[in-house]
Amino acid sequence: MTGAAYLHAEGSFEVKLTPQADDAGTGLGRMSLQKTWHGQFEGTSRGEMLTAMGKGKGNGAYVAVERVTGKVRGRQGSFSLVHRGVMTNGEQELSITVVPGSGTEDFQGFVGGVTIRIDP
Repeated sequence: MTGAAYLHAEGSFEVKLTPQADDAGTGLGRMSLQKTWHGQFEGTSRGEMLTAMGKGKGNGAYVAVERVTGKVRGRQGSFSLVHRGVMTNGEQELSITVVPGSGTEDFQGFVGGVTIRIDP
C-alpha cells in the first residue's frame, strides 16, 4: 500500500502490565505492557508506559508507546501506537494514534488511531 491507508477493525485485547522500578513517594511509575489482540484484528503488541498519579481519587495521567504486529482481512505487518491519557476527577481523555511512517509490509502508510471502549 502507498499513501494514507485507513482500515476499520473491531475486537478486544488482553493486557499484561508489569511494573518496573518505581520512584517511591513521587506518584510516578513505569510499566512494560504486553497485549494479545482478538477479533477482526489478531496480533500481539509490546510497549512501555509511564504514569503519574494526582492527589485525590480519579486523577492521573499516562503516556505509552507500543509496537503492534498482526493480521486483519488478509493483510499483515506491524505499526507503532502512541498513547496519551489524562483523568481529572474520574473524567477520562484518551488519545491513541498510529505513529506516522511506522507501518511495515501491508500496513505501510497506515494513519489514524485506536478507540478503546470499556464495556460495563
